[in-house]
Amino acid sequence: MKDKLSLKEMLKINNRALRILSKRYPQMVSSTIASSTWNALSPYVNIYISATIINELAGNRDIDKLKKLVMIALILTALIALVAAFLKKWKESQNAGMWEKIEKIFAEKMLDMDYASLDDIKTSEKLSTIRQNMNGGGWGLIRVIECYELLYTALITVIGGISLTISLFTSMVPKGSNYAFLNDPLIVIFMIILMLSITIAAPILNNKAESYFAKYANYHNLGNRLFSFFSWLGFDEKLATDVRIYRQDRICNRYNSRKDDTFASDGLFAHLARGPIGLYAAASSAISIVFTGVVYLFVCLKALGGAFGLGSITQYISSITKVSTGIANMLSTLGEMANNALFIKLSLDFLDIPNDMYKGSLTVEKRRDRKYQVEFRHVSFKYPGSDNYAVNDVNMKFEIGKRLAVVGMNGSGKTTFIKLLCRLYDPTEGEILLNGIDIRKYNYREYMDIFAVVFQDFKLLSLKLGENVASSIVYDKDKVVDCLNKAGFAERLANLPDGLETYLYKDYQQSGIEVSGGEAQKIAIARALYKDAPFIILDEPTAALDPLAEEEIYNKFNDIAGDKTAVYISHRLSSCKFCDEIVVFHEGKVIQQGNHEQLLADENGKYHELWHAQAQYYAKTAKVSIS
Repeated sequence: MKDKLSLKEMLKINNRALRILSKRYPQMVSSTIASSTWNALSPYVNIYISATIINELAGNRDIDKLKKLVMIALILTALIALVAAFLKKWKESQNAGMWEKIEKIFAEKMLDMDYASLDDIKTSEKLSTIRQNMNGGGWGLIRVIECYELLYTALITVIGGISLTISLFTSMVPKGSNYAFLNDPLIVIFMIILMLSITIAAPILNNKAESYFAKYANYHNLGNRLFSFFSWLGFDEKLATDVRIYRQDRICNRYNSRKDDTFASDGLFAHLARGPIGLYAAASSAISIVFTGVVYLFVCLKALGGAFGLGSITQYISSITKVSTGIANMLSTLGEMANNALFIKLSLDFLDIPNDMYKGSLTVEKRRDRKYQVEFRHVSFKYPGSDNYAVNDVNMKFEIGKRLAVVGMNGSGKTTFIKLLCRLYDPTEGEILLNGIDIRKYNYREYMDIFAVVFQDFKLLSLKLGENVASSIVYDKDKVVDCLNKAGFAERLANLPDGLETYLYKDYQQSGIEVSGGEAQKIAIARALYKDAPFIILDEPTAALDPLAEEEIYNKFNDIAGDKTAVYISHRLSSCKFCDEIVVFHEGKVIQQGNHEQLLADENGKYHELWHAQAQYYAKTAKVSIS
């Protein structure tokens, strides 16, 4: 909130946000405008009819005319209420799930974003701040429609009110009256200026009070994070054991019972409420009451002087009060939009993150023989913002239909190597070739289609089993079953009551099933098989399993990979000894390359060192399994 925006910049930011929302959800905007217009103008119909009826009662008292006016009033009241109810229903249905709609905008951006930008910690921090602002103080895109609704309603209210108020200042008090001085143009101008001054002062003071909530949004967000974490800790069954063993409830009490907490009676906002926020809000209310007194005084004096009848008093007081309320709301809303503009700008900055990766245009040849050759030529890569190479001068070729194991210690560059191969990142230096052509020249989506990867942090969706495997709502059921069987999921599949229609987890379906880590891993492998891509990659998806279980899975997978080129990433060497070739990574470099026997024979090599360092553990695990 240290930055100050001009009125032009503030309106530009808010208008762009409105265009984004109206483009995606046009009925949400149109229903809000329609409902606001109707609700802002319809009160003036009742004001005018009521004033006409009162004037007739105080004047000629024509029964027939009164009957007609009352009938018109009843019909119009019913019609106004009916249309208002319809418009309200339309508006509420279109504005329902506003939070989810805003989240969808961010989700679509993330799905469209270059992986390099998505993987950048700054992107995650920015989105986290946006969400905290939205959830905590209701700032950002989520407030845009509401602000424009208030602004539009206020504008319509002012226009309608002025149309019924003009005659207050043009109606003349008869000459000879003690109040004829009210006809003096200077008196009229003075009263207009006085009313406007009071009207403007009230929202300015109110905006000043509201600005403190925007100013201390970070403090509010921190309080929300603490409250959300510590207050709901007891509801997380995954933490139940630790909470009890280590008495972590006492830590929760410490944070939840602080007197200086954001929401406590001695916290910052409590002090502000007793101080400047309360004073500005009170002054705003007091000035509004002064305005009411001034209006009543002016209108009643003119009526007393004979400028208009009794019924017109109701019309003028009501209409001029609405004009004042409309102006006040307009200024108040502009102040709220100014406070919100910097929060919107943060959202727009996120949505404006550019996609710098060149997507290419060459078509990837669809080969039945799967003869795709990939070559790394002097490939090096640094993560954005880092001075160190994650991968440094890598040179290798993938032989078609072979099994390649990539091994090394944690942080040696194995996963980065796979991200470069799949073109989630582009090399900082060097080039990667597919059939002799730089992969950056190929159509991005088509190139990625030749890879099926099971990442070490793979995710399954809370959807049906079949949809998880096929990554589609429409799929070949026989093929899905075949892939699950090959992945070793046949026994569990046979016991599922709804088969492929069974939901995973309980997020969307109470009857959904929970799957173990091993079962989830089998489903992920089945998903890779279903894609039927020429290259299939396993990036340590079994890291949570013991070495023997991992080797069993890899051996089984080696049988079902068929004619595909398979790449295995692991820091456990025993699971990869069956591969045709093994590449050893260390500190971002390929330091050894060969088959298991060749690398193990090199007693001075890293592979020999790692193998014997892990061999004792394999033996211990085997003994435990046998016993």
